[in-house]
Amino acid sequence: MEPHTGTLVVDISRAKAEHYECVYQCTARNKHGTAVSNNIVVQQSRSPLWSKETIKPFVIQEGVSLVLPCRPPAGLPPPIIFWMDDNFQRLPQSRRVSQSLNGDLYFSSVLREDSRNDYICYARFLYTQTIQQKQPITVTVLNRKSDYERKPTFLIPSGPSSSKMVLRGQVLEMECIAEGLPTPDISWTKVSGDLPAKRTSFLHYQKTLQIVDASESDAGDYRCTSRNPLGSVHHTIHVTVKAAPYWISGAPRNLVLAPGESSVLTCRASGTPKPSVSWSMNGVPIENSPKDLSRKVEDDTIIFTDVQTGSSAVYQCNVSNDFGYLLSNAFVNVLSEPPRVLTQANKVYQIIKNHQALMDCASFGSPIPKITWFKDSRSSTLDGDPYILHDNGTLEIHVAQAHNSGKYTCVARNILGIYENHIYLEVKEPTRILKQPEYKVVQMGRSVVFECKVKHDPSLIPTMTWLKDDGELPDDERLIVGSDSLTIIDVTESDAGVYTCIMNTTLDHDSASAELTVVEATTPAVVYDRPDPPTDLELTDHKKRSVQLTWIPGDEHNSPIQKFLIQYEDSLHHRGHWHNLTEVPGTRTTAHLKLSPYIHYTFRVLALNAVDFSRPSFPSRMVKTEPAAPDENPTGVQGFGTEHDNLVISWKPLSGLQSNGPGLHYKVMWRQKVVDSDWTAVTVANNSKFVVSGTPTFVPYELKVQAVNNHGAGPEPAIAHGYSGEDLPVAAPENVQAVLLNSTLAEVHWDPVPSKLIRGHLKGYKVYYWREHSLHKHNPHLMENQILTFSGNHTHRMLPGLHPFSRYSFNVRVYNGKGEGPPSPTLRFDTPEGVPGAPTSLVVTNPNLDSLTLEWSPPHDRNGRITGYTLKYQPVNNSNELGPVEELALPANETSVTLLNLKYSTRYKFYLNAKTVRGAGLAISQEAVTIVDEARPVNPFGNVSSLSGEDGTLISWEYWGPEQNFYVEYIVKNTVASRQVDIATQGWFIGLMCAIALLILILLIICFIQRNKGGKYPVKEKEDAHTDPEFQPMKDDDCTFGEYSDNEDHKPLKGSRTPSNGTVKRDDSDDSLVDYGEGGDGQFNEDGSFIGQYSGKSAIRETAEGHESSEAPSPINAMNSLNSFV
Repeated sequence: MEPHTGTLVVDISRAKAEHYECVYQCTARNKHGTAVSNNIVVQQSRSPLWSKETIKPFVIQEGVSLVLPCRPPAGLPPPIIFWMDDNFQRLPQSRRVSQSLNGDLYFSSVLREDSRNDYICYARFLYTQTIQQKQPITVTVLNRKSDYERKPTFLIPSGPSSSKMVLRGQVLEMECIAEGLPTPDISWTKVSGDLPAKRTSFLHYQKTLQIVDASESDAGDYRCTSRNPLGSVHHTIHVTVKAAPYWISGAPRNLVLAPGESSVLTCRASGTPKPSVSWSMNGVPIENSPKDLSRKVEDDTIIFTDVQTGSSAVYQCNVSNDFGYLLSNAFVNVLSEPPRVLTQANKVYQIIKNHQALMDCASFGSPIPKITWFKDSRSSTLDGDPYILHDNGTLEIHVAQAHNSGKYTCVARNILGIYENHIYLEVKEPTRILKQPEYKVVQMGRSVVFECKVKHDPSLIPTMTWLKDDGELPDDERLIVGSDSLTIIDVTESDAGVYTCIMNTTLDHDSASAELTVVEATTPAVVYDRPDPPTDLELTDHKKRSVQLTWIPGDEHNSPIQKFLIQYEDSLHHRGHWHNLTEVPGTRTTAHLKLSPYIHYTFRVLALNAVDFSRPSFPSRMVKTEPAAPDENPTGVQGFGTEHDNLVISWKPLSGLQSNGPGLHYKVMWRQKVVDSDWTAVTVANNSKFVVSGTPTFVPYELKVQAVNNHGAGPEPAIAHGYSGEDLPVAAPENVQAVLLNSTLAEVHWDPVPSKLIRGHLKGYKVYYWREHSLHKHNPHLMENQILTFSGNHTHRMLPGLHPFSRYSFNVRVYNGKGEGPPSPTLRFDTPEGVPGAPTSLVVTNPNLDSLTLEWSPPHDRNGRITGYTLKYQPVNNSNELGPVEELALPANETSVTLLNLKYSTRYKFYLNAKTVRGAGLAISQEAVTIVDEARPVNPFGNVSSLSGEDGTLISWEYWGPEQNFYVEYIVKNTVASRQVDIATQGWFIGLMCAIALLILILLIICFIQRNKGGKYPVKEKEDAHTDPEFQPMKDDDCTFGEYSDNEDHKPLKGSRTPSNGTVKRDDSDDSLVDYGEGGDGQFNEDGSFIGQYSGKSAIRETAEGHESSEAPSPINAMNSLNSFV
């Protein structure tokens, strides 16, 4: 078992894998209950060999049907079957010849060209990545004696009908293979309905019908029809769909219940046949579990009634039938938990005015907390217009305004306590383009200026961007971007287009566009301008609450009118202020306007085209509406206390437009919620709040505010709720204690403070704690004061992030909306030891040929008493591959160690970690290289040897020099040829070339003579004669095998490879000679010779010079060959 996880690791290297084939199940337990996993079946993948058999040749007449059996060995999982010839090419399939689902090869009728002796069935086992081959089958087709045309008959399935069962969700496959002459066609229909088009496909030339994700609707009769010109035949397949159990409404969900609550745990599943349901509790069948009067089991449901503390458990639901099972764990947690708010405290939301604002208040508690919201002074809850409280606690303001900015308080309550969280909303002014760029028509060679004046919220940083035709501006010095303008000088025809000004802030943006038209200097410019104002405003059909307005549009000035804006002035309440009332499309010249009571209306109209708004029209005549009683009451009614003995009732007053008449005032009513008392009412005018004095401390009240004017009262107001003022708590939590869970986590417990002593909304509890000092003798005293605030009525909470091996002090306080109460008595606890941190440093000193010294410093965070160190090290080769690990245990008082018997000139990687009684800590790593042994012989090579294998010749050697580039030569079939990769890199080589120039010319003549005689290495013939199909490379795309190329002069020899470890293996040929040279990587060229290959930097030179490989030996190559013998 891996530490700190539930992972089981089985090492099968020391035993047979089949010993571990069984069914595993994981069980997890803690103090709250026991959960179990599904059964995990472990089986070893197998790829058995084909059974030995003697296959007789098939000798048949042309035109008859034939079935070649495959019958592969049963593997786990079953193998993939395919047919190929002895050249590893897939056998062609068609309407006449096809492979069945079980792997057999079917011929509807055989032809003379079907005669061959290499019908080979292959089985590919995926998990073991192996391919097994059946013995080849020989088929001999004799000449047809007579014309043997016949109507179709089915080879499979047999008889007029058959049946098939499929599981829900699996793939339904049905096949019909027929014989006949001419070759028949296959078609499919569903007798009892239509085929599901999106899930249906036809495979193997219509012989296989496949329906994916089978469902109950796929049950029924399917008919396959085989037809040729001589007739047809049918076969009916009756399909039955069974189903392993599946969830109807999801697996059972965890329940969190408070003591005394009731609920149900449902395990609803379906299947065919109908599954049975069994319940367990903590892994034990529920009938064998302790009796619980609050629990009642009814088939697939457990009913919990009046649950009590201590009855928490994990319940297992097992739903099973003949085809499978479902197992699900559900934790029923009987939890008495005061509320807490999970949303980040003091979170700031920034939104743009007139946009939607959503403020989160995610909470947790048992019973489920009720969420209420307050703003600023907390006079009343926010549960009416413009506020919308969602079920998840989120507060929505559909259209936020500037006055909505401020501090909001989210309060989560249940019977166990109260938790508060503060949220801040900042409503920013929108970014608006005050003066938009206008349409321009400019003659070529002149200048043009697009203006873009913007207004934005001063607290937001703006960024202005200009675009041309929705792309970046051309990089042209003629385009000058100013702070609020774009200037184009010396305009050309290419400057024509649409220019867009975009002003971005972190919250919003605004944009405006204008088109630039460039004309010839001699062409009169088309003038575009904003429209003239509408005229002749007329009011008709005047009713009590509506009127009809008509007008005549002004001149459009070559730009069509897009819309009309209708504004009104209320000369009774806001003389001189025009307000937008409505908009109508530019094609209309009349509007039906809704009116409000007690308003003196005057209307005007503005027209808008692509350039700008027109000037306003002349005002219409005045329309006066009669006063009436208010249609609505104030919103935002709140009740809160500013002192411990008062109640402040506030509301959002009605506007003049909402007053509906003169004499607007408010009837304010209140009464205590817990006492059956009458409403107390007062009348308030010209104010939006009223203070009730002399109230008891923190008492709930019901509140109502009704709008009234001289013509009557508004509708019956809704009841709001509030509390009188709070005072500081007068008691501290009792029975405070700390329980250590591990070296960094403690749990603090306390008894809740009685509600009457809290004297306000219980916000929660605060735990003050500080680390006095470490228990290690080397560490000084510390005073790290910390405060953890737990909102809600908690009785225990975790203190995370403690330092191991340290002494802590703490106390607990309750707090409400007014402040904190007195602290509990201060207590202390000591944290146990933990795992240490990484050593502070690790330095390598005194590197020698086979030794070096490591020095280190103890960890800065010891977290206990150091009991020792563990040193691990391993060699690293030039490919950064790691070698075997050596491990060394070191005592605690050591800070250095000398490692002996290391390999010379080798890079090592070291890992060092410290240990305490709790285990090992993090490791620090370092790398170092031992010094090169300069006392070695001059020739750094030794033990050169070769070994013939199936794929070539393995050449190996020992090397102790500093170089990384190697060069290998050898001779094949009396033809001396050499490939040079890096020429003339050393001085002795150049001198040697000059000394034997005459011999080079002689050898060059010999090489040409040998090459003209055709002295090429006959690899292909030998490879073809010894080919083993089971070891040929297989193509991934179609499971076929690669072929040898006939072009031997232009392609590398098949079978030659360059292993990753720098060695070369020889093929089965015995014609290769013993190798010469000084080691290195190699490969075979076109004529079988072995060429040197440089690693590292020489790869560049290899690329540059390697293209000479297929040419005749040059004087330089001949000289190198001679050098290998000297």
